[in-house]
Amino acid sequence: MDNRMFCYQCQETARGTGCTFAGVCGKSAEVAGLQDLLIFATKGLSAVTTALRKEGKAVNPEINHLVTVNLFTTITNANFDKEAITARIKETLLVKEALLMEVPAKEGLPAAALWNGGEDEYAGKAATHEVGVLATDNEDIRSLRELITYGLKGLSAYSKHANALLQDNEEVDAFIQRALAATLDDSLSTDDLVALTLETGKYGVDGMALLDAANTGAYGNPEITKVEIGVRNNPGILVSGHDLKDLEQLLEQTAGTGVDVYTHSEMLPAHYYPAFKKYPHFAGNYGNAWWKQQEEFASFHGPILMTTNCIVPPKDSYKDRLWTTGAAGYPGCRHIDGSYGKVKDFSAIIEQAKTCAAPQEIETGSIVGGFAHAQVFALADKIVEAVKSGAIRRFVVMAGCDGRMKSREYYSEFAKKLPKDVVILTAGCAKYRYNKLDLGDIGGIPRVLDAGQCNDSYSLALIALKLKEIFGLDDVNDLPITYNIAWYEQKAVIVLLALLSLGVKNIHLGPTLPAFLSPNVAKVLVDNFGIAGIQTVDDDLKLFFGETASCISTEQNRA
Repeated sequence: MDNRMFCYQCQETARGTGCTFAGVCGKSAEVAGLQDLLIFATKGLSAVTTALRKEGKAVNPEINHLVTVNLFTTITNANFDKEAITARIKETLLVKEALLMEVPAKEGLPAAALWNGGEDEYAGKAATHEVGVLATDNEDIRSLRELITYGLKGLSAYSKHANALLQDNEEVDAFIQRALAATLDDSLSTDDLVALTLETGKYGVDGMALLDAANTGAYGNPEITKVEIGVRNNPGILVSGHDLKDLEQLLEQTAGTGVDVYTHSEMLPAHYYPAFKKYPHFAGNYGNAWWKQQEEFASFHGPILMTTNCIVPPKDSYKDRLWTTGAAGYPGCRHIDGSYGKVKDFSAIIEQAKTCAAPQEIETGSIVGGFAHAQVFALADKIVEAVKSGAIRRFVVMAGCDGRMKSREYYSEFAKKLPKDVVILTAGCAKYRYNKLDLGDIGGIPRVLDAGQCNDSYSLALIALKLKEIFGLDDVNDLPITYNIAWYEQKAVIVLLALLSLGVKNIHLGPTLPAFLSPNVAKVLVDNFGIAGIQTVDDDLKLFFGETASCISTEQNRA
């Protein structure tokens, strides 16, 4: 194939098959090639660390962190800065070469573990058949290798957030590196890789559990919270992404400065944590899901801090107000460094905020969230009674990601047309399709129960397992729960694999199935787990609830 690049890791990939000229996300072919090379180098490093572990040698946590940040850097919409990615390749190769000297037998190592080119060789190496998605000729092996790699990228994102709170899980890190190395092993069959895919899901559960414990240990258990979506009269800083530690440090440093702090998109759930409620200048949530940021960042007027992925290439009108930190990066935007356990210096972004006008109001009112597992467990008796009485007929899990495609209007329409005795369980930015629709409640239980960020899909799994226990069921799939999940990028991939590892079946995934699933791999998921796509809203309502939208509408009007 004569492509300038090839990437199909996100749902919006060109033509539903792959980006070959430039990324739909906005990354250039040059950056795509460097990201591929960074993954290649990281897999080589992982083969070395895996070999060392087999020899009984310990791997420094800083090397584990290097691997996870490398993977996070290549997640969709995270880092567009070729200089930052080049620096990561250099560091990875230096670390790998030092460790390679400790490996007694190098004969069994893959080529990626032995390559150590200079910066002037990076572009040429990235263009070879050895690097990138298309390095694997067999379509099914390629599909499984990429499915595993994308799951590991999502798992690394969650590990990175836990690491920022000084929480590590050596078993998770060792697995990430072992699995990365396995994607270079040509002796593994499709059956071997299917097993490794499910094992990735198992460690995905462990990784989300680590992050959940880190977040709740630092900030308390999320609780039911009303979040303001209007604005105040002070200048503000808008925080987007997912990293709660960055938000905590920014709140500390803006205290008493006259600068308010607002959340955006996936940072909304920060308001649910008790520890953040002590900051009177933590003003509320501004805007919606990530893909609307070009319009919303312009109207915010103040600086924006991107703590993770979900960057849309900025307009010139606010590019000088866009800052990045952590694994995020964009050329021409200022970056704030800081290693784990150190306090980042946010003074420059705060000073810029003081010179800016207050945010322009784009909406008013409030939204309610905070229904993570501890809060729902506290309401368990009320929920169980509502199910037993028939007041709640069914739950539908509508977690995951939002995106730009018109086909995602499906999720808003689906939520609007749901029977009034159905409750939505959600996490991630998919909720912005319906969390402002005022869908009401059932006996005081809101019909949209927001658990939090995409990683808080772990809460939804725990809630399902708790209900299974309460109702005395043998199989989680016997619960009155339907899974209709939207996906966009790689954190959604690890959530899906985690659910599969817990035995959840019949998940509907949309708005399209991943392009990286070959027909044969897709068939494995369909045959063994009941994975399916979505149809029309009316068709899916009939499938899930045995009713047509017109019947439901009539019943609701009577009510």
